[in-house]
Amino acid sequence: MNLSLEYLIREPKIKLDKNPLILLLHGYGSNEKDLFSFASELPEKYYIVSARAPYDLQYGSYAWFAINFDADQNKFSDNEQAKQSRDLIATFVDELIQHYPIDAQDVTLIGFSQGSVLSYAVALSYPEKIQGVVAMSGYLNTEIIKDGFENNDFNKLRVFASHGTVDQVIPVEWARKTPAILNQLDIPVVYKEYPVGHGVAPQNFYDFRNWLLEK
Repeated sequence: MNLSLEYLIREPKIKLDKNPLILLLHGYGSNEKDLFSFASELPEKYYIVSARAPYDLQYGSYAWFAINFDADQNKFSDNEQAKQSRDLIATFVDELIQHYPIDAQDVTLIGFSQGSVLSYAVALSYPEKIQGVVAMSGYLNTEIIKDGFENNDFNKLRVFASHGTVDQVIPVEWARKTPAILNQLDIPVVYKEYPVGHGVAPQNFYDFRNWLLEK
């Protein structure tokens, strides 16, 4: 069976009738091998799947959506591509559940940077499919979430968000706006900052892993 996205998978070491799923979404210019390096350190009951973004930037680099520059060198995201990737990820989750004995009521997205932006978009657009989000070094872009998302039922969704205080790629100020938006939607959120740039500090990894174990 060909699934919508290329991916790597680590099967759970503790087999249940149906196991929970962690889906890893990498950042701009990376690939599915990047976050998959975490897989051996994540809880053993999960299927760990790392997806490759659909847009090929050549030389093993991929993106979920294009980042363009205008004449004044201002960066802006291709929101239409981002929406297409949002729906592609949602479809991919459905395919994984059909293909593997995955518990559809226990699906967590872990995204870094662009993958984090998409994690928010997928979870807030399709909260019936996603129960947890770990969003690292990203931000919540309401322009790429499905129209009317404010009316969705977020009763089962929980979020762990984190950012580096000296992030030179995505300003920490963008991330700091996220908890207020999630609080308005009554979505429980843990938000943490670390004294790093655009990357995952070891403490960040341990904190989100503990959050997963508590969940």
